[in-house]
Amino acid sequence: MSDTLLVTGASGHLGRRVIAHLLESNGVAPGRIVAATRDPAKLSDLAAKGIKVVAADFEDAASLSAAFAGVGRLLLISTDALDKPGRRLAQHEAAVAAAKAAGVKHIVYTSMPNPDDSLIPFAPDHLGTEQAIKASGLSYTLLRNSWYMDNMFLPLPPVLASGQWFTSAGEGRIANVSREDCARAAATALASSDTTARTYDITGPESLTVSEIAAIVSEVFERPIAVVQVSDEQLTQGMIAAGVPDFMAPLWTSFDANTREGKMNIQTDAVEELTGTAPMTLKAFLAANKAAFAKAA
Repeated sequence: MSDTLLVTGASGHLGRRVIAHLLESNGVAPGRIVAATRDPAKLSDLAAKGIKVVAADFEDAASLSAAFAGVGRLLLISTDALDKPGRRLAQHEAAVAAAKAAGVKHIVYTSMPNPDDSLIPFAPDHLGTEQAIKASGLSYTLLRNSWYMDNMFLPLPPVLASGQWFTSAGEGRIANVSREDCARAAATALASSDTTARTYDITGPESLTVSEIAAIVSEVFERPIAVVQVSDEQLTQGMIAAGVPDFMAPLWTSFDANTREGKMNIQTDAVEELTGTAPMTLKAFLAANKAAFAKAA
């Protein structure tokens, strides 16, 4: 099997950090790495390091075939094509088909928790992709990444400014994980020679309620935070009134509803199992990014 490793979405936040960890944490030589992106010009810095940069468009089968040629293991980072139902799944299915046709032997895929039992509208994209990978006959590693701590950069600044956290998550728990830990886990899985079919729930070290998260936020930022429980409809309408686009507000509400129903209450040691290092706690993440959060607020 070829020892070449390809990362899709290499110009994105996660993709770039995966490549950094391939080089720094896993000791992969630059010449073994292929960075795939729609716009190779965005990765000129990686090309300068000796990494092969290729164009790959998930809606252009020819570009996928060319990009995947000679690749042994592929990291398929889920795309952000959420503008049209079914578009992202079609992109992923095309990538899986192209990988098989090109002779790729192993796919690592960034999925989500419980894609087969979720209230989040895009869960079927992830479930369908997992099914396509399994049906391909290729060996695989499924990384079911929990909700990023980094995603708090959107809702937390208004919370810090107002002192109120509106939520419909109730007493549901979630084990947020940093994007950096997801990147470390993905890099390790991609660099591995393991061809066993595996599924990992990639989570942080603590499963917390919104009230517990708010208490940590209050401690780190030294300001009181009051958690206000509302209905899903109230949360959606409140976000729209605050300027969140109409089509995005229900999506954000679905994350709270999914948490409330216990579908995000998953906490594992998978990050440490894969990388040998425990994932970052929420308190440590907030403290490390305190200045950035305060500026955004």
